[in-house]
Amino acid sequence: MITRIEKINPQYPEKDRIQAAAAILRDGGLVAFPTETVYGLGADALRPEAAKRIYAAKGRPSDNPLIVHIADFNALYRIAREIPPQAKALADAFWPGPLTMIFQKTEAVPYETTGGLDTVAVRMPSHPAALALIRESGGYIAAPSANTSGRPSPTLAKHVWEDLSGKIPLILDGGEVGIGIESTILDLSEIAMRGDDRRTADGISGRDGGGRSAEEIPMILRPGYITKEMIADVIGAVREDPGFLAADAQVRPKAPGMKYRHYAPKAELVIVSGDPRKVAERINALAEENHQRGEKTGVLCALESRGRYQADIVKYIGSREDEDSIAQGLYAALREMDALGADRIYAESFSDLRIGSAVMNRLRKAAGQHIMEI
Repeated sequence: MITRIEKINPQYPEKDRIQAAAAILRDGGLVAFPTETVYGLGADALRPEAAKRIYAAKGRPSDNPLIVHIADFNALYRIAREIPPQAKALADAFWPGPLTMIFQKTEAVPYETTGGLDTVAVRMPSHPAALALIRESGGYIAAPSANTSGRPSPTLAKHVWEDLSGKIPLILDGGEVGIGIESTILDLSEIAMRGDDRRTADGISGRDGGGRSAEEIPMILRPGYITKEMIADVIGAVREDPGFLAADAQVRPKAPGMKYRHYAPKAELVIVSGDPRKVAERINALAEENHQRGEKTGVLCALESRGRYQADIVKYIGSREDEDSIAQGLYAALREMDALGADRIYAESFSDLRIGSAVMNRLRKAAGQHIMEI
């Protein structure tokens, strides 16, 4: 298969190119396209055979559900069996944007899209090209990240080309994405319909101040740019799945996709956490040991600390003064380490950031939970 790259204006996508891409999707084919988070690999979410093509192209485990992308809130009513009032409140606050919500699915959504589950994950991206493509293709695009399963997610069209060239017919190139990490996933599928429930909760054990049991409180299954605090400001109590950021690889996350190693470079990656200067001393010592063995060492750090390191490759991800840049630069930095031939990679911890939970979740998954505490 020949893979074609079409450049598009990310803010004002050319109508003819969107129409051509939508025609591929309506015919059951695959198209990679930019969103505000990462590049997505799209297919018609309501066609089983189209969803199967996504899994085949990515080498993705078939029990890892796909997120359905919509362009209008009313599109939810076709694919979600129940839409609790919290969903409308969150959509008003964060859609279009990097928040995915999980609902009980209707029969319109095939199990091939949901990884065999009775629930469906849905989000409305804010990228103009993504919204245009969703509308033009029929309103429902299943789209995981457009990369080989397990590799760092793509934030540039060239990353998609590296992984999927020859496997898909078209990549829409809208330039670099804005956020750089995947959406927050919030599970609303177990919430009882209790009317307007936007009240502040006392806690999550037993029942909260509104009389809800812990099971009825929404749970974050994957952290992202939309934080727990931001969600709680809108709907009150929210839980976090203890498995998504657990240091113990044996703690199983609830979301099926989170149990797999993701975002990984080819080289071994280790997170080194502790006092910043001691972290630098340890990494420099390890780099020297690796050098003696003839191995090339890479370091992932913040802009402010890059001068502390002595290694073959020192790559700053972004600045702690502009922490969104850390998220935006993470996957590209991991891919650059591969391109530069790093044999071993050491990364600073970024747990102190506002979006530290999301950044560290990705780093931990990329490192296979290999963390060195100093």
